[in-house]
Amino acid sequence: MVVGVLPWSGPAQAHGTIVSPASRAYQCWKTWGSNHMSPAMQQQDPMCWRAFQANPDTMWNWMSALRDGLRGNFQGATPNGQLCSNALSRNDSLNQPGPWKTTNVSRNFTIHLYDQASHGADFFRVYVSKNGFNPTTQRLGWGDLDFITQTGRYAPAKDIRFNVSTSGYTGHHVLFVIWQASHLDQTYMWCSDVNFV
Repeated sequence: MVVGVLPWSGPAQAHGTIVSPASRAYQCWKTWGSNHMSPAMQQQDPMCWRAFQANPDTMWNWMSALRDGLRGNFQGATPNGQLCSNALSRNDSLNQPGPWKTTNVSRNFTIHLYDQASHGADFFRVYVSKNGFNPTTQRLGWGDLDFITQTGRYAPAKDIRFNVSTSGYTGHHVLFVIWQASHLDQTYMWCSDVNFV
């Protein structure tokens, strides 16, 4: 099916996302992209089903959740409740609370960015939702986050991996990552649902 190959269509659309632990849009595309008409999705993965119903382009363009020219003003330019969509209205389904599928992680885990265009990174900022925040009933806001780390620069590469160390988390949390790409002032923000075990 032609629509299934759109995310790989060429460098003009090529950017990236966190593929592990998978961002919400990438997880939905990876799981259901080749079977997005399946009636089973509504029962087995209701959050992805809602996201596909709201705007399937959110999943087909999982690599394009970027905004230009924020000049580092991430919090001021991104209202509470819109962090998971990077304040892009077309991706608002990603902000919705509910039973998102989680990836099991330990207190020390690796984040993997896949970047089709090999932009490199000025830095990544990594946050985890605070203990007591409930991703199934609450939209994510800045006050719901614990800052974990900020990396240094990364040279252009299709795959960038870095290790993250945390402590004191158990169960379902939201991993929130900001990627400041190196080639332009382009900012990407994603939510990944993790289960600390």
